[in-house]
Amino acid sequence: MPQHHPPATAPMRLATTIRPYDWGSVTALPRLFGTEPTGQPQAELWMGAHPGDPSTVDGVPLGDLIAHDPAATLGTPTADRFGPTLPYLFKVLAIERPLSLQVHPTTEQAQAGYADENARGIPIDDRTRTYKDASHKPEMVCALTAFHGLCGFREPAATAALLDRLGVPALRPWIDALTTGAPAHALRTVFAEMLGDAARPVRDQAERALLDTRDDDLTVYGDLARACPGDPGVVAALLLHHVRLRPGQALYLGAGVPHAYLGGIGVEIMASSDNVLRCGLTTKHVDVPELLRVVGFDPSDPYLVEPADDGSGAYDYLPPAPEFALTRHELTGEGAHTLPGGVPQIVLCVEGEARLGDDLALLPGESAFVPAGVASTRLSGKGVAYRARPGAFTK
Repeated sequence: MPQHHPPATAPMRLATTIRPYDWGSVTALPRLFGTEPTGQPQAELWMGAHPGDPSTVDGVPLGDLIAHDPAATLGTPTADRFGPTLPYLFKVLAIERPLSLQVHPTTEQAQAGYADENARGIPIDDRTRTYKDASHKPEMVCALTAFHGLCGFREPAATAALLDRLGVPALRPWIDALTTGAPAHALRTVFAEMLGDAARPVRDQAERALLDTRDDDLTVYGDLARACPGDPGVVAALLLHHVRLRPGQALYLGAGVPHAYLGGIGVEIMASSDNVLRCGLTTKHVDVPELLRVVGFDPSDPYLVEPADDGSGAYDYLPPAPEFALTRHELTGEGAHTLPGGVPQIVLCVEGEARLGDDLALLPGESAFVPAGVASTRLSGKGVAYRARPGAFTK
């Protein structure tokens, strides 16, 4: 029987999936959304058309709906730029335990890696598969609660001083390398050695020191040692900045930036990809040689994205990625925000109630797809909603 495709003429309620990764919280999303806990971790709510877990409209996968009529669902500018596919993937993360220490590839690296693994006959769902698609995966996370993680290499001299405070003599060769070498070369050398099998005795000593530390700058790494005992990523994480976000703050991660989210609830938006290269803090597939090839070793400060306030209660987060942008809508119960047409948008309610037009009401955790063919839409209600859209368009 031919599949019925709902017309792309009005906002469409999405049916979505929550992924039960082991790092997810059992209670955070049920508490946020007012739903009953399942007893299992609820880690990631996915909203989008990625084939790994596509949202559906009246039982039709969003990707099929878009492929059926790209002009009406995406709009010609978006379809011309990205092809007949939604260029972003929108998520809510609820993090109870550390995520893997990871990095994402550039487009060129993803295309080459994807083609290579296809040529070697590695199935897409194989546990040892590294490249799940041919896309890069820039991403941005916006905190809904206090949120923290690791992001980017600290200046080597600052890291050397931090390692010295652990009081572990066996760390001296790494401390010396970080204080005498060119920054990128020193970081490459020390990071690779920290992850190697030969470093296990040194890692064990450093981990014991982390478990005993009372140093405020080191306690987060001690928490990692408790959460992931014996994992090479615990000591390698000492090279990275610890970043704390207040609700409403956002962090952008481009290709090659090592990172690991550690705790909190946030909305995340990214290019529609599932390419993750891991080196530690995980039970999933680890590919250290490929990760070392992809990581950028220049020190860098965390890229915080400051929202632009238009005065109406809409706050735009505009990262340097063409695939996505995000707006936080604070709805007061008076008046409405006008969402322009012409671009594919996903609206998620996280607090109170958000209404699209006169007919579609969203409660916390509920979302809707607004096709490009909808000329404009009124967003009203009382609460907080987040709106995802392509980044090539600023509103």
